[in-house]
Amino acid sequence: MASSVICRETQSRVSSVLNRDVKQYGKKYMFDCNEETCWNSDQGECQWVSLEFPQSVTLSELKVQFQGGFSAKTCKLEGCLKDGDFTVISHIYPEDNNSLQSFPIQEAPAVDKVKIIFENSADFFGRIIVYSLDILGENAS
Repeated sequence: MASSVICRETQSRVSSVLNRDVKQYGKKYMFDCNEETCWNSDQGECQWVSLEFPQSVTLSELKVQFQGGFSAKTCKLEGCLKDGDFTVISHIYPEDNNSLQSFPIQEAPAVDKVKIIFENSADFFGRIIVYSLDILGENAS
C-alpha cells in the first residue's frame, strides 16, 4: 500500500521564496498539514521544488494543492538516483483552483531525488503558491 515517502529526513529545496521571507512563506509550509500556511515563490519562470529522500523510493502519486490564480499550468516531474542525472518521469497538467489535486505516476523507476518543475504559472508574474505537497509511494528495497 502506498503511503507518503516524505519524512523528517527528506531534504527539500525550492527555487525561490517571495521577498526571501522564509518565516512567512518558506518551503516547510508545504509539509506542515496546516491549510492556512503555504510556500509562495517569488516571480519568474520555471519555479521548482526538489526533494531528496533518505533512501530510494518508487513513486505512485503526486498530490498538490495550489492557490487558485497562482497554480502551475504544466509541471514536469523528474527523478534520479543519488549521483545520476534527472530524467523526466511524468508530465502533469493541474487545474487552476484551490482543491487538492492528485496525479497518478505510472511505471516510475526507483529514485533518491525528485524535482517538480512548475513550467509556467497562471499568475502573470510567474509566482506559484503551494499549500500542500505530498508524494505517495514505497521504499524501494
